[in-house]
Amino acid sequence: MNFIIAFVLLLGLGLVTLYSVSSGISLRPKGDELFFIKRQLKFAVVGLVFMIGLTMVDLDKLRQYLPVIVLVTIVACLLTNVPGIGIEKNGAHRWIGFGGFELQPSEPAKIVIVMFLANIFAKKHEKINDLMTSIIPALIMSAIFVMMIFMQNDFSTSIIVVCICIVMFFFAGISFWYFLGMIVLAVPVAFMLIFVEEYRVNRLIAFFKPASDTLGKNFQPTLARQAVANGGFWGSGIGAFTNNIPEVQSDYIFAGWASQMGFFGIILYFLVLIYFAISGYKIAFKCEDRYRSLLVFGSVSALLVQSLVNCAVVCGLLPPTGIPLPFFSLGGTSLIVSMLFCGLIINVSRWNSAGGKY
Repeated sequence: MNFIIAFVLLLGLGLVTLYSVSSGISLRPKGDELFFIKRQLKFAVVGLVFMIGLTMVDLDKLRQYLPVIVLVTIVACLLTNVPGIGIEKNGAHRWIGFGGFELQPSEPAKIVIVMFLANIFAKKHEKINDLMTSIIPALIMSAIFVMMIFMQNDFSTSIIVVCICIVMFFFAGISFWYFLGMIVLAVPVAFMLIFVEEYRVNRLIAFFKPASDTLGKNFQPTLARQAVANGGFWGSGIGAFTNNIPEVQSDYIFAGWASQMGFFGIILYFLVLIYFAISGYKIAFKCEDRYRSLLVFGSVSALLVQSLVNCAVVCGLLPPTGIPLPFFSLGGTSLIVSMLFCGLIINVSRWNSAGGKY
């Protein structure tokens, strides 16, 4: 019940914030101030249906179809680069479309990699530190998912997936030395991938020189930091957001929340996020089934890591990433996937309460 309350709070705050920051005249397509919130509510209803359905699924049976789920996800990720199916936006091939429907495969890929790692670490629990039996297969599949997402020109999501994998390796009980080795390997690879694209290098330079290029690379980050600072302690109030941050309804929506609710709102958000995380992790630690425990831990961590990264970017603590804020940012695939993560968590909570039964 605690987790459901935390989920409802996050989703409610997210919808209120989206409406309040996106109803300005400059953001209204065709003059409809409800355009974005109506669109998000439609996705929220769809997500809720899928989430409720997932809470009732037997995860043992779903686990049997994992090879098919992994294969379908890989194919979907590869289709983003196929002409006629893949959709390019701002130089990135992150979407596939058919019949007017668009999907960003990297979002469901986060769920699938959590399911895959939970499955293999649960199966190989007795040989968790066996290099060939457990660690190498898990690393290979993690690398495949990361590289497929990176090939979509989606560096930020690939980094989030790396973080999810690292957290799951750690929770699974991988030897500290193997874990440290993965960290040491991941850091130079990440820097290498940054420097293969000029725009990523420019973003990094702009991050370390925040006072430079304030009308270019630092335009959005500068306005976001100003919005957070101008909020003061109590903020300007819901609906009083005036800082004209481009696409504020997307990656920088936390700046809108901070501007309207001030430091009080920032503390409130993080209290709800902590409540959400603690409630979720309690479900994971309480579960006696290793697969389900790992599944919940990975699901909570995925949402927590993404939330913290987004907030850090808005506050100027990390370079711009293009990562949406779960439950807040406009985006159908992101919202539905976040709710599916919650569906898995609630499923395991029900399983715990029923004494290991459905």
